[in-house]
Amino acid sequence: MAYADAIQEQREQRRRQRFATKSMHMTQKYLHRMRDLGGTLEQMEPFFNALERIYVQGLDVERPRSTKTVGTYCVQVPQELIYAAGARPVKLCSGHYTAFSIGDDVVARDACPLVKAIAGFEHMGTLPLYENCSLMVVPITCDCKKRIAGLIKEKWPVHPLYVPANREDEDIEHYLDDLYQLMHMVSHVTGQDVTYESLANALNLTGYAQYELSRFLRIKRTTPNLLYGTHAMAVMNASSYLDAGVWASAMGALNDELERRARANELVSRKDLPRIMLTGSPIVFPNLKIPLLIEEAGGMVVADETCMGERGMSDPVVPVDASFDGLMRSLAIRSLRPCPCPTFADNSQRIYRLRQMVRDYHVEGVIYHVLRGCLVYDYEFRLVEEELESMGIPVIRLESDYTDQDVEQLRIRSEAFVETIKLKKGPLKANRG
Repeated sequence: MAYADAIQEQREQRRRQRFATKSMHMTQKYLHRMRDLGGTLEQMEPFFNALERIYVQGLDVERPRSTKTVGTYCVQVPQELIYAAGARPVKLCSGHYTAFSIGDDVVARDACPLVKAIAGFEHMGTLPLYENCSLMVVPITCDCKKRIAGLIKEKWPVHPLYVPANREDEDIEHYLDDLYQLMHMVSHVTGQDVTYESLANALNLTGYAQYELSRFLRIKRTTPNLLYGTHAMAVMNASSYLDAGVWASAMGALNDELERRARANELVSRKDLPRIMLTGSPIVFPNLKIPLLIEEAGGMVVADETCMGERGMSDPVVPVDASFDGLMRSLAIRSLRPCPCPTFADNSQRIYRLRQMVRDYHVEGVIYHVLRGCLVYDYEFRLVEEELESMGIPVIRLESDYTDQDVEQLRIRSEAFVETIKLKKGPLKANRG
């Protein structure tokens, strides 16, 4: 019996090794494709290195040895609470094809690819980012997230964060109560109480990151051809694995260089490329095939409305009063009131935000991305389509999975969409000449 167990263990080790090797190669491929676009800056390397550290080198996030990590699965988990308790938040939503292929055998067939990728990494146990977490915080925003909370609790302590379907005062109060429970849970894990001072410092830390993000977005709006949208999305995804202060400092250096290039008119592409906005289901590294296909086809992704992009950090915390409860209440309000996630019953403000972004970024076409099985975003497509078409903005729905098998179909549709906008712009280009 011992011999049979040893043989089985060897097989499992070889399987995990093959998984890790395949996972590394897949990540390297997408990092190479990003660099092959051209226009990368030296100041982007800290972000690329953070992505490479996790998925190619197979290392954990950089942090002091005594600092524990808390895994989160949605932007609606206030990172400030985790920092205030002396821990490091890490976002564990994944776009990995190799993990997805394993998760496809672990969870329900019709579960969304993001959840399957999470389940795949959990099942294989090869990624330190997951394995070293001392607590997992899972907002219950859809049925799949609810199921993933039940799946991972067999291995890690899990705190389900119940996100209300509405945003009235009563809903804010219920959510605030749950944030206090989360605060005590994280404090129990770290052994460090959340104090007024530690929470205020955490708010200042994330505020620093939001300030640099606001600079970044302003530069993108005024001179959008300074960097490719795919690179901007990689920069935003890297925030999942970097300390907020480290990310903000790297963003500051990147912003300084972008401002210098704007003054010198050093662009990565022609100004007349079709200006595309991405919205819909989250686009999580390394699954950047859609922005890559758009920009390889001659378009320019000038705006990203997904929750792994600008939306995830753009809303600052505004304290309602100077008390500790005031700070906590401000976190609850920030997480619910401005959030345009389609999990809310009334999501009309998302339409307002999309209209505003179309105007701010002079968008000429919108790609609505839907992960197969992501019903909450798929449900809203018709409403978004009608609203954008009333503005004269063409929109196309692209459904994708975590696999390379749909790349050629997506490429054909992306190229056709970009060419349609080019034809529409034709007379304008002629007039400029």
